[in-house]
Amino acid sequence: MENQKVFAMKLGKVYPLLVQKAERKGRTKAEVDEIICWLTGYDQAGIEGKLESGTEYGAFFQEAPAWNPRAELVTGKVCGVRVEEVEDPLMRRIRCLDKLVDELSKGRPMEKIKR
Repeated sequence: MENQKVFAMKLGKVYPLLVQKAERKGRTKAEVDEIICWLTGYDQAGIEGKLESGTEYGAFFQEAPAWNPRAELVTGKVCGVRVEEVEDPLMRRIRCLDKLVDELSKGRPMEKIKR
């Protein structure tokens, strides 16, 4: 049931939090967008369109134009949960983005984040 709450959150509520996390550590909104584009296949206009339309967070990932196959290489913990052990495929995708933004915030170079 907890997953359903996450899936139902509006992208417009979550996205600014991802950007704020990165910016607090000296990274930029453009870098967050680059990660999202790499991971999901959205372009900048696609992200902005989803933000404007009030898309739910789960739908944003379900409707991703081209999920990057290299995303399977994303491993590690986010909030004490190992990304690769998350059983729900949609939640795994969400955790994957969280992990990549964490890596960005910790100063990891973009070429290593994008594997």
